[in-house]
Formats: sequence, C-alpha cells, structure tokens
Amino acid sequence: MAKLKQIWCLKLVVVAATVLGSAADTRAQENNEQEPSSIPAARTEYMGRTIARTMHYSGAEWLIRDEREREERCSLLLTNLGLKPGQVVCDMGCGNGFYALPIARMIGDEGRVIAVDVQPEMLELLRTRADEGGIGNVTPVLGSYHDPRLPDESCDLILLVDVYHEFSHPELMLAAMRRALKPDGVIALVEYREEDPDVPIKPLHKMSKQQILKEYEPNGFRLVREFDELPWQHVMFFGRDP
Repeated sequence: MAKLKQIWCLKLVVVAATVLGSAADTRAQENNEQEPSSIPAARTEYMGRTIARTMHYSGAEWLIRDEREREERCSLLLTNLGLKPGQVVCDMGCGNGFYALPIARMIGDEGRVIAVDVQPEMLELLRTRADEGGIGNVTPVLGSYHDPRLPDESCDLILLVDVYHEFSHPELMLAAMRRALKPDGVIALVEYREEDPDVPIKPLHKMSKQQILKEYEPNGFRLVREFDELPWQHVMFFGRDP
C-alpha cells in the first residue's frame, strides 16, 4: 500500500512539473528573447545541479490539492516563518496563491504580500482566489526569468517554496533578491529533501542542504536558522552576508 501511495504521489509530481512542458519551454524562450541582449542565456546546469523546468500553469490545481496539508504540513511551515503583522513578504513563484493568501491574512491589512510569478496565467488565478476570499493586501507582480522586479530593501521575508531549483538564472535572481531584502530581512528557502529517498518526488525537483549552501553562500548569503520538522522539505533561512 505504501508503495502504491509513493507511486501515486510521484505521478502527481510528474504531471504537475512536466505537463505541457514544451509550452513552458516556449514561454521561457519567448521571455528571454524579449530581454536585452546583455542578459545571459538561460542555464540548464548550475554548480553541478541540473535545473528543472518551470511548472506550467495548467498544473496549478495540484498546488491546492486536498492532500497537500497532510503530505507537507503546510500550516506548520506557516507558523514557523516568523511572520508578524505589518510585514512585507514576497512569495516568489507564488503560483495561484496557495501560500500568498494565508500569509496575507496572517500579516494583516497593514502588511503586504508581493506575489511574484513569471506566468501571467498564474497571477490571474491568484487574483481570482484573492477576490473570492476578500483579500486586498496582495500585490501581483509579473517577474521575468532573471529579475523578480522587487524594489530595493523592501522585503522582510522572501519565501521560495519548491521553486528555486527551477530558476534558469540563479545568480541573477539571488542577486536581485539580496538587494530586495531589508538589512535584517531573510529568505526562507523550502525544497524537497534530496537526502531522503522516501520523499516521493523526482530527484530533479529535490535539493540537498549541501547543494543549497554551495549555491547560496558564494552569492552573498549566510544561513541564520533552519526548521527541520516538515515531513518532506528542508526549510533554511538566509540573511544577507555583510
């Protein structure tokens, strides 16, 4: 039974991550073609890690599946992000707002969620869900594959849930996020654990702590704390390294 469950979960991830993959690749190519020629070409590998494809918006329903709380303990993650009323939080790769909307409620009307995604269709799904929930403190931002378009020193927290491993321009994105953090702001990086073979996710969509540190520390970040109580994912908090 456990074996069947693992296969089922794996199939869900394959569908969500690769459905209409060619269309996602075309979107990425068009996005890059519209950028100045000074922008480097999209990477397929970074520091020994193969970069995964961006999840296509047609798989958005998987993000809000009923089983997600039981599988990933999402509420436990939210309560350990250190959220406070009035904060400015960026949900990077926000998708249809699975995390952005509850965060908006937690930080209150005086706070603001900047919801960044590279697919306008995802942002439209987020807007619809925010309107239905009566949530008005979420600002959707259409980012690019190399620039999240965040103001300098604007964010108390930048949350990345299972999205960093898809960045085609990791160095440029890390530099942009570093600039966007307030001096005492942090990145909360959430990635499926590569070290755990029982996590039913394709290896391409996992990262080890060792690889995360290998990529973040040379790009001007220092690990400030960790949360290791989620069933499937690492949670690592990074501040700006002076």
